[in-house]
Amino acid sequence: MSGRWGIVAGEGGGAELVPLGADGLPAGEARRESDLVEAVRRRPDVERWVWRSTPALYPRLLAAGVRVERCYDVEAAELLLLGHAGRLGEPRSAAAALARLRDAPVPPDPPPRAAEPGTQDSLFEPRSGGADVSLTELVEVYADQQRRHGATDRPGRMRLLTASESAGMLVAAEMNASGLPWRADVHRDLLHDLLGERYAGGGEPRRLAELADEVSAAFGHRVRPDLAADVVKAFARAGVRVRSTRRWELEKVDHPAVKPLIEYKKLYRIWTAHGWSWLQAWVHEGRFRPGFTPGGSVSGRWTTNGGGALQIPKVIRRAVVADPGWRLVVADADQMEPRVLAAISRDRGLMEVAGSADDLYARLSDRAFSGDREHAKIALLGAVYGQTSGDGLKNLAALRRRFPAAVAYVDDAAKAGEEGRLVRTWLGRTSPPAAGAGEDDEAGIPQEEPDGSASGDGEFTPGYASTNARARGRFTRNFVVQGSAADWALLMLAALRRAMSEGGMRAELVFFQHDEVIVHCPAEEAAAVAAAVREAGDLAGRITFGETPVRFPFTTAVVECYADAK
Repeated sequence: MSGRWGIVAGEGGGAELVPLGADGLPAGEARRESDLVEAVRRRPDVERWVWRSTPALYPRLLAAGVRVERCYDVEAAELLLLGHAGRLGEPRSAAAALARLRDAPVPPDPPPRAAEPGTQDSLFEPRSGGADVSLTELVEVYADQQRRHGATDRPGRMRLLTASESAGMLVAAEMNASGLPWRADVHRDLLHDLLGERYAGGGEPRRLAELADEVSAAFGHRVRPDLAADVVKAFARAGVRVRSTRRWELEKVDHPAVKPLIEYKKLYRIWTAHGWSWLQAWVHEGRFRPGFTPGGSVSGRWTTNGGGALQIPKVIRRAVVADPGWRLVVADADQMEPRVLAAISRDRGLMEVAGSADDLYARLSDRAFSGDREHAKIALLGAVYGQTSGDGLKNLAALRRRFPAAVAYVDDAAKAGEEGRLVRTWLGRTSPPAAGAGEDDEAGIPQEEPDGSASGDGEFTPGYASTNARARGRFTRNFVVQGSAADWALLMLAALRRAMSEGGMRAELVFFQHDEVIVHCPAEEAAAVAAAVREAGDLAGRITFGETPVRFPFTTAVVECYADAK
């Protein structure tokens, strides 16, 4: 009964399933069972379940206490395969894949559903789009996807990417079910200390109202500090020209309104993003469940369906507290993107730097920047993000002399983007195609700050790629590194999940963002979890990039409160 089995949810909680061969075609008779959960529970030795969508099916199993080791997510695979073919943005549902295969009208994907705060039942309802397909149709799509994987330029890597993306779907569903431990009482106390009392009617809390009065007094007339246009206009009346109300620009201004304005903006963000309304909506029964979505951005980085989980201010992290007798193992991958650049470029010098020291930037500074660690860091990140102002060109020239293959790798990616060509991550995730003629904006492309760093999260909106060649080149330069880092992170999560399962641990993965993972575990398991994280990082490096000297170390903290980890 081992091997791969295709499964679809039937009516009334039932299921249809069939064993599958290596070619994706049926290897036995299809079966109907009255209970989906029991159909899976009775087959613990199935190596991999093939189903339409993990978010549509796996939460039902988790709610019944059933976990699976591996799956193949047809809709996740379709998204990757469409991207590889330069067709990112086309409908990715199983029904759409079937229609394309049969040369029939392709149904659109329904709009994405946001997580439903305060409704725990929503955790166990389908969250991915697309109509259900029959078992026969699912197998037809799956077999076609196996052929398409084989037709890619690097089939082995593409299959590994699909497997890791499917594993990430399992991890995300399990994290959504477990939830991040959250102390609502601690959160309320923090809000009171920071913001003061709340006024009736939902207006600004006391501290914000006081700061707003200070800002207005500094200008000599009433100013709405929550309205950027109002603030810029007020500065102009005072003879001060500012283009925005960003902190880095305000800090250059000598005016009595600056200090209360910066404080107001910081507290206003907390009030609107993680205030009392957020707490009431998102935290229930001691858990925060934002709805993690693997591959939610085109680079492969995860997103969430709501709740701002990936932007929790440090002060609010004091509310993330482990259960009594448990701990949070918080692990940060050290200098992940430069290490990834070393691995994908195969630059001998940079691989040596990334393999011989925990602090890559310190070692780099000794090699090329006269011991100036901060200068080395800015230079290397500038090469990845395409810094072209300030000392960017000088830094890039120094890096090119020392690490020619690494700089050439990102330069080639930038050139491909400028020419409208596709670029791929190490495993084969593909950048979105350039938009058609007529686009003249730069939607989704990170813009440079005055210091040459990229603003925003560095992501790119498919379907809105700018025809501005230079801007697209900056994106593709970053994409090949950031996306390959996301490839590695998926395999790290899969390895960590498997290690905890095989070790019989009660530990749970509860949080992940880009280069940070949090595991909630009994105190006595914390040391074993920390070791498993380190081993998972090394294993993921070998599986993703092959045997290289590059190391992928973690800075790990075992704490009761998330805020104490950094």
